[in-house]
Amino acid sequence: MKKTRPSIYKYSTILFISISSFFLIHSTIADDPIRIGATMSQSGAYSTQGIAAKNGYLLCEEQINRDGGVLGRNIEFLIYDDESNSDRVIDLYEKLITDDNVDAIMGPYGSTLTEAVAPVTERHKMVQISPLAATTSIWEQGRKYLFMMLPPAELFLAGLIDMADDNDLKSVAIIMEDALFPKAAGMGAVDLARDRGMEVNLTYTYRSGRDDFLPILEVIKNSDIEVVGMAASSLNDFITVVRQMKEMDVNVKMFGTSGAVVQFRDELGELAEYAYGLSAWEPSLQNPGIPEFTEAYQARFGVEPSFHAAGGYGSCVLFAKAIETAGTLDSDALREVLLNMETQTIFGDYAVDERGYQIANKGLFIQWQDGEKVIVWPDDVATHQPRFPTPIWNKR
Repeated sequence: MKKTRPSIYKYSTILFISISSFFLIHSTIADDPIRIGATMSQSGAYSTQGIAAKNGYLLCEEQINRDGGVLGRNIEFLIYDDESNSDRVIDLYEKLITDDNVDAIMGPYGSTLTEAVAPVTERHKMVQISPLAATTSIWEQGRKYLFMMLPPAELFLAGLIDMADDNDLKSVAIIMEDALFPKAAGMGAVDLARDRGMEVNLTYTYRSGRDDFLPILEVIKNSDIEVVGMAASSLNDFITVVRQMKEMDVNVKMFGTSGAVVQFRDELGELAEYAYGLSAWEPSLQNPGIPEFTEAYQARFGVEPSFHAAGGYGSCVLFAKAIETAGTLDSDALREVLLNMETQTIFGDYAVDERGYQIANKGLFIQWQDGEKVIVWPDDVATHQPRFPTPIWNKR
């Protein structure tokens, strides 16, 4: 019986199908977006900051995809609301990593939630760039995959103390919320003031959620305290204290907070005048890309971006740059790139030590003048002189 030789056309067809299948699979992988998981506080005590940071992530996603993506792929954020809750944030990052199988992770808002979720991302060996956590202790626990963008929390009231010292003020009170970041910022201010030879006559730690500061303000009113610094995670705490200072006619020469955002002026109106606040970023800085970012953010979200929005956006841009530089999503490769990278985003300078701890970003201090945030510290980036001293309430 004569054997039938397989047709060369048959083999050609099989080869063509195999090659076509390869390119189809390869194309599908390349077309799949890089899915980045995160939470942001869209409700609860941190929602003002968290919503702004989430918007920063989303604007970054839009612009990176417009410009061709990362490694030839679009990025796609999957962002859950952690409700400003430490237990909730842990559950959600476990879900993102194990159930949603995201390709990468970005951090939540703030030190309290970052401290809560860091063990999760470390256990899964996933790089986490933290856009808005600043407490030093988070980076002193031998973690390998956590990277910091903000200046350290202990310096968040440094501008206030420095300007007070320059004006020969000696008597200081520090009010701080009983939470991870505010206590670090508050005690950092205490140490800075004492290092300058100033007298810290009062430190007061209050429970989260408190809305009555009248007893401590009564003590301040009946003392010779000249400077009040306040560290809190919730914007509402700053607003409440200013209103109650006005109500009780408590007058000091300087009042400053650990966070300055436009909602402070929106809520307080003219009562916000003369108040100082930490801002890690302002639109008036000269960092490349700020005008374009500010315009795009206002066009999309209808408000001026806060430093929380710039932190989310800048962190996302930094992560995309690290992925491009590494040429991979492998966490150990990304870690090496981020440890050795020295660069600048719209958010500011970036460089870290071996812990992933920020050593380049020093922060700014603003003052509310004529309804606007203006930079008054440090001198090399200040756009205005401080209006000092703060007038008493009945002379404003």
